[in-house]
Amino acid sequence: MSSKAQIIEVNHSGKPRRYVFVLMENFTMLCFAAAIESLRIANRTAGKELYTWRIVSEAGEDATCSNGCTFHVDSGLEELDRDDVIILCSGIDVQHASTKKILNWIRREARRGVGIAGLCTAGYTMAKAGLLDGKKATIHWENQDSFAEEFEEVTLTKSVFVVDGNRITTAGGTASIDLMIKLIADHHGEELANAVADILIYSAIRTDQDTQRLSIPTRIGVRHPKLSRVIQMMEQNIEEPISPAVLAKDVGMSTRQLERLFRRYLSRSPKRYYMELRLQKARNLLMQTDMTVINVALACGFASPSHFSKCYRSHYDTTPYRERGSHAARLSI
Repeated sequence: MSSKAQIIEVNHSGKPRRYVFVLMENFTMLCFAAAIESLRIANRTAGKELYTWRIVSEAGEDATCSNGCTFHVDSGLEELDRDDVIILCSGIDVQHASTKKILNWIRREARRGVGIAGLCTAGYTMAKAGLLDGKKATIHWENQDSFAEEFEEVTLTKSVFVVDGNRITTAGGTASIDLMIKLIADHHGEELANAVADILIYSAIRTDQDTQRLSIPTRIGVRHPKLSRVIQMMEQNIEEPISPAVLAKDVGMSTRQLERLFRRYLSRSPKRYYMELRLQKARNLLMQTDMTVINVALACGFASPSHFSKCYRSHYDTTPYRERGSHAARLSI
C-alpha cells in the first residue's frame, strides 16, 4: 500500500474492537493471514486504530501451521474482556487439535458473553463445545460430510461464511477476507470495506448467500444441463442411491442416452461415477470421524460391510480398516 494512499474518514472515537486469534495445532496459514491482514489494512486505510488483536495458543508456546511455518504468540489461553471476539484458527486434523482445554476455555468464555468465530475447520471445535446447537454454520467442504454426521443439531450450510448472532463460521481459504469485509462494513461502513478489498486486490466479494464450491459444470468441466442435474442428484442421495434408470427418467432421457453422456464427458458409466462419489464420502468419514466401519458403509449406501470393503479395496487398493489404521498412525508421528 502506498504511503500516499487516501484516508477514508471514519466516525469512530471509541475503544478499538479486539480480536483474539487462537492458533490451534496445524492451523491453516491462509485463513489466519487473510483475516488479520484485513484488520491491519482497515486501520491503515482509516488512519486510526479501529481494531487491535492478540495472538494466543493453548499453552502460550509457538504455534506451527500446516505448512510448517511457526508463529510466536502473545500468551496462552486467558480470561478475556466481554467485548472481545475469539477467532479460532484451525486446519487439518481438527479433531485432534480440539483439545479438552480449548473446548472448556471457549465454553467458559461463551458463557461470559464473548463472541466466537471459527475459521476453516474450527466450526468443528465450536460444535464439539456445544456452541452451535440450534444455529446455522458452515465448514470447509472437505469436512462437511463428517460434520453433518456428527452434529445433527447444527444447521449446516455450504455458504462461504455464516454469522448467527455472536457465533461465526467460515469455510476456509479466502472466505476469511469475505467475512472480514462484511464485519468492517457493519462496523464502519461500505466505503472503508470496499477500500480494504481494493487494497487486497479482491474484486469478487462474496456474501453469506454464496456457496463455497464451484458449480458442478465448472468443477467437472462440462456444461451440459441434464448431466449436471444428474450429478447433483447423485451428490444429494449418497445414503440411498438412485438407480441410473430413475435418474435418466427424472431428467427426461433414456438410460442409454445417460450412459452415452457419462461415457462422452466423464469416460465412465453413471454407475461407476456414483460409486466413486460414495467411496469418496466414505473415505472422508473414515478419516474424520469415529464412526464404525459398519455405520460408514450404511451412511454411504452400502447394504453390507463386506460389499463396502470389497468396493473400497478395489478403488483405493486398501481396506477401510487399514485405511483408518494408517491414518491414525500418521497422526501419531
